[in-house]
Amino acid sequence: MKYILLTLFMILSTTKYETQKYDLVFSEDDFEIRFYHSSLKAKVVSQRNANGNFYKLFQFISGNNSKGEKIAMTTPVYMKNDDNSNTMEFVMPASYDIETISKPKDENVVIYESEAKHFACIRYGGYSNTGKFNMHSKKLIEKLSELNIKTVGDLFYVSYNSPYKVFNRRNEVMIEIEYN
Repeated sequence: MKYILLTLFMILSTTKYETQKYDLVFSEDDFEIRFYHSSLKAKVVSQRNANGNFYKLFQFISGNNSKGEKIAMTTPVYMKNDDNSNTMEFVMPASYDIETISKPKDENVVIYESEAKHFACIRYGGYSNTGKFNMHSKKLIEKLSELNIKTVGDLFYVSYNSPYKVFNRRNEVMIEIEYN
C-alpha cells in the first residue's frame, strides 16, 4: 500500500506543463543568456505575502474570469520581492493573445504582453529559500560583472515545479540584461 501511495504521489507531482519558450544565446555550466520573445502574462503586485498573489492568479486560471474558463497552468512562475511589494506572474499558454484571453474578474490580476528581451540566469535545484536565492543571485551578478554585461532592473526568482514535486526541481535566478 505504501508503494502505491508513493507511486501515485510521484506521478501527480511530476505533471508536465507548457513551458515558456526562449532562444538560448550562451551557456556555460549553470549560467545562461536567453532571448525571450514577447509573451502574454498575468500579474499580481501586492504589499502582502506572495501566497496571496498565487491564490489570486490560481483563481484566475481556475475560472474566475470573464468566460468562466479554465486556463492551463504553465511554467515558469516569476516572483520578485522588494521592500515595498511582492510580484508574481504566470505565463499564459501560447494559444492565447491579448484579444482572446479571458479577462480577470479580480482587479488585482493584470493581463499584459511582455516585451522581447534578453535575460541572464543561473539554474539550481532542490527547494529554494532565501539563502539559496541570495547565494545564486550573488553568483549571477559576479558572472555578469566578469563578462562586462550590464543589468537592467531587479533580480527575480523563477520556479518551474509544483511545491509537491520532490525530485529534479528546477529553480532560477534571472535578471534582464543589455545584450547585442
